[in-house]
Amino acid sequence: MNLTERQQAMATSVFVDLEHCELLDLSGGPHPTTVSAWSESGLDLRSGATHFGFIYRGPARMRHASGEFTLSKGMYFAAPDACRIEGGGEGIVISRIGYQGFFQIGGPIEERGRLRYINGCTDLLLIPPVLKGDACLNLLHVPPHTDQTAHTHPSIRIGLVAVGEGYCETPRGPSPLLPGTVFIIPAAELHSFHTEESGLTIIAYHPDSDFGPTHEEHPMLNRTLIGGSAVAKPSL
Repeated sequence: MNLTERQQAMATSVFVDLEHCELLDLSGGPHPTTVSAWSESGLDLRSGATHFGFIYRGPARMRHASGEFTLSKGMYFAAPDACRIEGGGEGIVISRIGYQGFFQIGGPIEERGRLRYINGCTDLLLIPPVLKGDACLNLLHVPPHTDQTAHTHPSIRIGLVAVGEGYCETPRGPSPLLPGTVFIIPAAELHSFHTEESGLTIIAYHPDSDFGPTHEEHPMLNRTLIGGSAVAKPSL
């Protein structure tokens, strides 16, 4: 399936193998986003966006205004503005156009999440929103022998299977989830993840959030006391 076919198919979910190309261009959508992958060859990433990346197979090198960094398998990053991935390996980059995030590098990923999710699954917030409403990058762990309850999300979900295998059930039927599978699930599409003997570890990008710090609620302000009382919330 080429880029044009993927864009036309975005009324429903898309499942593709990791390959070196631009996988999807949703720059005209409500949360302008592009999805790219690299395999051995270099990948140039544009300015005017924050790039959320995951190294599926390493090592790879990142060249950015912040410096040059070697990234091993299982690491992840957020890089605002232009940068270049080179030096081999494979991975995925989701670029949130028009968003200015923080430069961050982390990993390697853990085996499971630290936050409870539905049906015994767990989640870990790898790259949190800078402000409430901002994009974020998550790790979703689906244990073996899980049948998720069918559900929807209010915005697109983009993910990569990092470890394990299972399948995703959508109105079109089951689609295999194998290591290296990239999936794009459009907003409001009913779906669920299922596993048998193997669990699944998935890197999942959300283009927006209803969680994160605000000018009225953040740790520095909340834990500042004057005369033993909390500081009044600022009115902006």
